[in-house]
Amino acid sequence: MKKVFIVRLTEEERLQLEALVRKGKASALAIARARILLKADQGEKGEGWTDAEVAEALNIAPKTVFNVRQRWVEEGLEAALSRKKQDCPSRSRKLDGEAEAKLVATCCGPAPKGRARWTLRLLADKLVELEVVDSISPETVRCTLKKMQLSLG
Repeated sequence: MKKVFIVRLTEEERLQLEALVRKGKASALAIARARILLKADQGEKGEGWTDAEVAEALNIAPKTVFNVRQRWVEEGLEAALSRKKQDCPSRSRKLDGEAEAKLVATCCGPAPKGRARWTLRLLADKLVELEVVDSISPETVRCTLKKMQLSLG
């Protein structure tokens, strides 16, 4: 089968990939993809392995080898090593920037009557009461506050 996406690494790219594999400090996915690119490299003489040989040597699917080659040719080295961003995320965010601002303002304000401080459940209920969102879980409130480095303590 004729290769459509031919990998020819520069000396600098080859050294970078070899260092990545040798150190072993990157994610397993990045290391596996670096190994794929190193094995698939055609070099000046065209001595690169076929997709089937790379797949067998690294115990992965041939389609994975093809996909990594394709991403390297079309998008470059960094894109080939990292995960692809979702084109269309499965869920949209509950709290956008404006809603997060209202959450912070509520959190920093005085606690409800009869309470010493805000709880996650009280904040979630208050956001629904203020019609910022239709519904929200206390866990989403917690993650948002954590992301903004705020605490209720």
